Amino acid sequence: YRPAMAERVRRLASQRAVVIFGTSNCCMCHVVKTLFTEMGVSWTVHELDKDPRGKDVERALASMAGRSLPVPAVFIGGALVGPTDKVMALHLGGQLVPLLRQAGALWL
Repeated sequence: YRPAMAERVRRLASQRAVVIFGTSNCCMCHVVKTLFTEMGVSWTVHELDKDPRGKDVERALASMAGRSLPVPAVFIGGALVGPTDKVMALHLGGQLVPLLRQAGALWL
């Protein structure tokens, strides 16, 4: 893990209101993308298994989270929200929509 990689992750995570770091064959990544799509949220994904530096990105994400972070790693408004369970907990608790609105990902 290198600080430059963490800076790259922060930069990528801030490029859109919702950014997902995942893998192309991850079922939980599909669940999160489907949820956001059905909510009318535009998102972007960085598939770590297709990135030659994907393992470095994974290490940077783990360092940012303070623990090993399963994919998907979801950022909203440039802030790390966490994996699927955190996103779903926010959604079920009624906190996801306000967070998405604040980040400019939802207008209604």
